[in-house]
Amino acid sequence: MTRHFQNAIEELKKKILHLTAMVEENLLMAVKAATRRDSGQADMVVENDDMIDRMEVEVEEEGLKILALYQPVAIDLRFIIAVLKINNDLERIGDEAANIAKRAIEVARWNRTDVPFDLAAMLRLAVKMVKRSTDALVGLDAEEARDVCRSDDEMDDFHRLALQKLKEGIMADPQSTPYFISLLGISKSLERIADHSTNIAEDVIYMVEGEIIRHRGPAADAPPGIE
Repeated sequence: MTRHFQNAIEELKKKILHLTAMVEENLLMAVKAATRRDSGQADMVVENDDMIDRMEVEVEEEGLKILALYQPVAIDLRFIIAVLKINNDLERIGDEAANIAKRAIEVARWNRTDVPFDLAAMLRLAVKMVKRSTDALVGLDAEEARDVCRSDDEMDDFHRLALQKLKEGIMADPQSTPYFISLLGISKSLERIADHSTNIAEDVIYMVEGEIIRHRGPAADAPPGIE
């Protein structure tokens, strides 16, 4: 391929990595807002989501332009397709971070600190999965990506337990239903963040090995596809 094509690929890499950093930073801010009941920080997360949305559009436009102008094949085509898919999941993680922040604002209005499930552990796992999936992207590390996929079941278990505990809380204290619903919203967003992190990890495996493991389970060990 031409130098112009290689320059375009490098620019696409820079943009997706920049988006990755933006999403990670906003998620960390959302986590702090949720754990500290910090409405001011939550407001900042919601505001930053607009910048993430704009960057997501830039990455998509850049990727589509490369496809139209250069018609890449083999590994290069695989890379661009994976970036476009990862781009969408990163934007969705950004949306869920904003949702967590909005719910944190709602929770902060209640003069209570009790949470009937292990929210801190869920927050830690979500941050870890996003970080490891993006590290796998930066390092093109298929093994780390597979580890991310294996973590998704743990988050699902956390969310199921949270749902059960919140139902019990509503039955015991119906007047606090809005409070419990806000906590449920945070739990659901964390579960979705784990799903999007898993999608990113699966796309990294596709990018590196040409292997599509979606719907085949996190420990799929079929031989890589032909490059």
